[in-house]
This record gives sequence, structure tokens and C-alpha cells, in this order.
Amino acid sequence: MVELETKQDVEDFVRGCTFLGTGGGGHPREGRKWLMEDLEKGMKVKFHDVDSISDEGWVVCPFLMGSIAPETEETKQKKRILGLTKEIISRPLVKAVEELEKYEGITIEGIAPVEIGGGNTPGPLDVAVHLNKKMLDGDYAGRAIPEIEQITPVLFGKKLCPITCVDVYGNTSIIKEGINPGMIERIGKFISDTSFGLNGDAGILLKGKEVKEIIVRGTLSRALKIGQTIRQARESKEDPIRKVVDEIGGWLLFEGKVIDKKWEDRDGYMWGEHLIEGNKEFKNHQFKIWFKNENHISWLDGKPWVTSPDIIEVVDSHAGEPIVNTDLSKGAKVAVIGMKGQEKFRTAKGLEVLGPKHFGFDIEYIPIEEKVK
Repeated sequence: MVELETKQDVEDFVRGCTFLGTGGGGHPREGRKWLMEDLEKGMKVKFHDVDSISDEGWVVCPFLMGSIAPETEETKQKKRILGLTKEIISRPLVKAVEELEKYEGITIEGIAPVEIGGGNTPGPLDVAVHLNKKMLDGDYAGRAIPEIEQITPVLFGKKLCPITCVDVYGNTSIIKEGINPGMIERIGKFISDTSFGLNGDAGILLKGKEVKEIIVRGTLSRALKIGQTIRQARESKEDPIRKVVDEIGGWLLFEGKVIDKKWEDRDGYMWGEHLIEGNKEFKNHQFKIWFKNENHISWLDGKPWVTSPDIIEVVDSHAGEPIVNTDLSKGAKVAVIGMKGQEKFRTAKGLEVLGPKHFGFDIEYIPIEEKVK
């Protein structure tokens, strides 16, 4: 069992989750807020080894679904017209789990995050704290992903529905069934898009025995260690970029300044590109990243480079702080770090849902360690 006992622990944990979120995974501002409030109330913020869950205990995934794009004036106007002016549900993820328990007539024992990210991992941990459930040290992707079909329960043929959906305004829906993961994702996105933001969802009910077979283990502990590594490097006046690259067994892919950013809010996702002009050892080179909520495809000087399922993470080049795509702006000085993705997603079946061709690019996946050698 690992307990986050101090504000520094929370900061380190959320920082590491944001790093593994590869540009998406929910906003760390929200993740920090929830867990800091829990600490201030004297609540125990902790997570447990996966094997601590009973084989017959029910495990649920609370997750945020929707776009991470900034809110436009047009969106604000539409919300006012529809009466979406007052937030009455402060913790929609908690409410979604309660609604699922009520709908299924069960008591849930464990909580597993669907992914690792600055908002989408602290969120489920906050649920576990408030509902006195056991938070597991693992997730179903080993990174953040934009689509529900890009998780290990889908790779192993597990049932995703029913899924309860709750927004901050009190609108509540249940996806009783979907004919396939793609349609479940589409329905969920339309529900979240209806309320112009992120919904708190709960689903993927599995027994503990099933979870132990398919979960990516130890990712919360790993996130905490990554966050600690970046902070400690700064405190000791060392290079946080080099330190975290060593910690994760990764690679410094690029360093420079963001010279262009294009994005749009479409179909419940934030789509876009970042263009980075190199400096230092990367002077006279350019690096482009394509993202769908998270970073998925990159090009070095116009040639395909690292892609999903491997991880492409953008951090502040001085402080090493990971930056979500919502916040990354033109003029930012950044470093791009790469690391191996989970082996489960490097298989033929995994690449079908998380490889370059899934996102519409005629690019063959080449493992990062082969690209950079």
C-alpha cells in the first residue's frame, strides 16, 4: 500500500501522472484540487497492490470522457441558452459510481483507472477516498488514450457496459449496451459533447480475478516515482530532463521552441498539431507532433518518427514539468521525451486500436528503440 500523506506527495503524484498522460489524460489542475481537498479534510489518500483485491470482488473504472479543448465564447453562449450555468455536482465521478452501484444492485470493492493522466488518475483515486473503496496500483493502458477501445479490457474481450454518465449540471444517463467498443465510444462522446465538456463516467465492471489478468500493474507507483524524480532533480540543481529520461529508460527526442500550434474541438476530442523548431543539439531541425487529445504521431524533419503506442511527452525544457496539450502554447520552450509503450499494445491486436493506421496515417509502426538507435 502507498499513501500520499503530504501536499508534496500529491504534487509529485499528479506530475508523474501528467507525464504518462502524453499530452492528455485530463487536466492536472483538477487532479491536484481533488486530492489536496481530500488531504485537507484528513482523508486517507492511498492505493493498493492489485493482488490485494478479492477474486470475486467487483472492480469499476471511473473515467472522464469528452474534449480537453479550451472553451470558446460560442460554447459559453450555447451553455447559457440551455441553462447550463450552475454546477451542482462537484464530483461527477463519485456520483457516476454511486449510480452504477444502484443500477446493478451491487457493492463495488475496487477502483481501477482506465488510464494514467493528470486528471483521469487522481479522479478515480478521489472516488476511492470518498466512497471507501480500494484503489488499485494499475490501469488499463499504461498511458492516456483518447478512445475507450484502446484499453486492455477490449483487447481481452471484456464487457464495457453498462456505463453511467454524469455531468456537473446534474444530467445523468446510462449506456445500457453498445454493439461494439467503437459505438460505445461514439455514444459516450456525444453524451459528453451535449454538455460541452467532460462527463464523469463509470463502467467496465469486472471481477477481481479478471482484473488481475489484464491490468497494467504498478503504474500509479511509477507515476509517483517519475514526479519525485523531476522535483528532486530541480531541488539538487540537476537537469530534470536527463534525470527523468534515465528514470524511465527513455530518450530525449527533441528540444526547441514551439513555433506553431493548430487545433480544433471536433467530435468530443481536441485534434491538432504542434511544430517545434530545434535548438542546442537539434538546431536546424524541426519536430512535428499530431495529437488527438494525446500525442500519437511525430515527424522529424518531415519524416515519420516515434508513434503510438509508444509515448511522446512534451515537458518544459527548463523545469521538466509535463505540459498538457490544452496548455501548450506557441513560443513555449520544450523538450520532447519518448519511452516504450506497453507490450500488450505492440501486438498486432494492440496496433489495430493504437497504432498509426488506426488514426488514419499510412505509417508503419516501428518500435521507438529501433527508431532512435
